[in-house]
Amino acid sequence: MNGETEYSKAREMMVREQIERRGLRSPRLLAAFRKVPRHLFVPPDLRERAYDDGPLPIGKGQTISQPYIVALMTSLLALEGNERVLEIGTGSGYQAAILGELAREVHTVERHAGLALRAAEVLSQLGYVNVHVHTGDGSLGWPESAPYDGIVVTAAAAAPPPPLLDQLAEGGRLVLPVGHRLEQVLQVWHKQGGQLTYENIIPVSFVPLRGQYGWSESEWERYEADDWL
Repeated sequence: MNGETEYSKAREMMVREQIERRGLRSPRLLAAFRKVPRHLFVPPDLRERAYDDGPLPIGKGQTISQPYIVALMTSLLALEGNERVLEIGTGSGYQAAILGELAREVHTVERHAGLALRAAEVLSQLGYVNVHVHTGDGSLGWPESAPYDGIVVTAAAAAPPPPLLDQLAEGGRLVLPVGHRLEQVLQVWHKQGGQLTYENIIPVSFVPLRGQYGWSESEWERYEADDWL
């Protein structure tokens, strides 16, 4: 693509064909996806594919999720604009930028220092003063700024990490993929009256959540293709 005009056209097509046509039609949500320049959050050699209907590698074995999945997970938080939100797995910073358009304050945690630094630089260049990037074990959340009205996890866990449930505010929502290497489902957890309930949304495929309450290399890798034999 040549120039911002071409990227803008690709971004508009992404919103119409990949997000709006699949049933996500919140004006605030669509406006955020029309505004955030996704191509700036992918490696330079992949920018031609930034608005494709699929995930892309960003280094360190991590990916930037398919635009529709980012939109779906964001929509499930039901943000109205005054929330404090926690994201686990900053990655490229694209999801954090979308959240920054829709929430009052965003904290995002990334375990890879290099990815966190790069994401913070792009977010700063784009003027997201309400998005705060931290390096650490995302499975522990970020207790310093808890509680959170919404929490989104962009990596698969075996179960919702207890610290994240503890840091969820009353009336809050936790969106995360749950499962192992071969089978995951996107879940939404609700906290009402101190009680936790959840619902399953769709099957998904994410990289593993690492950390104290995440998957170890050996645990994740045992769900290999051999299991199908």
